[in-house]
Amino acid sequence: MDYDVIYIGSGNASWQGGRFLRKAGLKVLIVEESLYGGTCANRGCNSKAIVDAPYEIKALGDNFEGIGKSGEFDVDWTELMKYKRQRIAGMSIFLDGKFKEYGLDVAHGKGVILDEHTVQVGEDTFTTEKIVICTGLKPVIPDIPGKEYLHDSNDFLDIDALPKHAIIIGAGFVGMEFASILGEAGLEADVIIRGDMALKYFHQPYVQNVIEILKKKNIRFHFGQSVKEIISNVEIDNPEAKVSNIENAMNSDEYLRDPDTKIDNMAYENGFTVNCDSGLSITGDYVIAAIGRTANVEDIGLENVGLTYTSKGIKVNDHLQTDVKNIYASGDVADTGIAKLVTVAIHQSKYLAKELLGKADAITYPAIPAVAYTIPRIATVGVPAYVGEKSDEYDVHTIRYGRSYSAVLKNDMTSEAKVIVDKDLQIVGAEIYSPEAENVVNMFAFIINKKISLEELDHMIYAFPSSSSVCLYKLHKIHYKF
Repeated sequence: MDYDVIYIGSGNASWQGGRFLRKAGLKVLIVEESLYGGTCANRGCNSKAIVDAPYEIKALGDNFEGIGKSGEFDVDWTELMKYKRQRIAGMSIFLDGKFKEYGLDVAHGKGVILDEHTVQVGEDTFTTEKIVICTGLKPVIPDIPGKEYLHDSNDFLDIDALPKHAIIIGAGFVGMEFASILGEAGLEADVIIRGDMALKYFHQPYVQNVIEILKKKNIRFHFGQSVKEIISNVEIDNPEAKVSNIENAMNSDEYLRDPDTKIDNMAYENGFTVNCDSGLSITGDYVIAAIGRTANVEDIGLENVGLTYTSKGIKVNDHLQTDVKNIYASGDVADTGIAKLVTVAIHQSKYLAKELLGKADAITYPAIPAVAYTIPRIATVGVPAYVGEKSDEYDVHTIRYGRSYSAVLKNDMTSEAKVIVDKDLQIVGAEIYSPEAENVVNMFAFIINKKISLEELDHMIYAFPSSSSVCLYKLHKIHYKF
């Protein structure tokens, strides 16, 4: 055999564990047809964090309106996008260097499974004892008339200029986070939702808080709507408009400042109309498909080894093993029933390294924190509040630490947590609504996973002022019942 393990895909689901296998003496090959590092490094988490941060700062600054704020904090999207592209361009290069440092071999091209022990990459074939599929997910583009006019999250996170009026189909992580950016940018958007709720895995009263904030910023929400078609008004009303608009763009100040700026046909005022089955019709200049992601497994040879899959991915057992005993799946492409997050992919990859070395029992998962990076943030970990509210096993306590400590929380009055405890007053879950929810939820994840008691928390000393310290202090009301 050429290798002990071949990973198809180079994201966190592969190399995080692959480096440990190499350190143990196994020969490891990573196959990648695109940029090293996969979605999170190049098209997802990192890109979103860069473009979101200035708008997060703008929102925090608005807390001081009338009490010290002077002037406006304006975000220059063009300069921000230049910076984003520079930073992201270095990620794949950086990871290429890390792979070499770890002693991991890399084959660049599409990996196709020929049989249980053979992977083809271009004109080369490699044999291996074990195969790990780590190809992740890809955005869903609905099969409707006009689907060619839809843009996905990859497109939006690399757009040259923000649309004046976006139409967002879907209200999960992607749809709501993009809506927050557009709202803070002072632009318009319509969000179309098939069901009756946004961010359905998060505490709905907190989601509603975000929706009400966005409504005040010209973001409109349409629930119970199913999109049936997208029409290009540019091509219908004036077939020559596309050429004219591109010529105008090439004469714009933005293009003259930077001839490398992408020229596309996205920012036409009233360029597209989205029609719904109900008769709702919305016109805007950019349409985003944010209805979810599906398994990225087309044309990788699953049929050659008898593996099947659904939109949720490839079914695996509690050892991340597929129906073919020497083929495994890790990360988002694995259908485990667990949240598809980069943190989970890293956990699975490290577990699988132990499994392939024969040192692991069935995989287990700690309480997993998840964050919607809206403005403000919403986070959840452990037992959800809606479960606690309906069960005799739990009690749910509301901790309004923003109202009590706004003076030391950057004048934020709204930060709040729902803390779920069992009958022994052990914290088992938390929902957080706060500009710093991503940090506070990590604190609760530690408390839940380590089963730290309220009494132990009360005995500790924390850095003050901080969101975590004031939230922890307010837990006294549970411990002391006052």
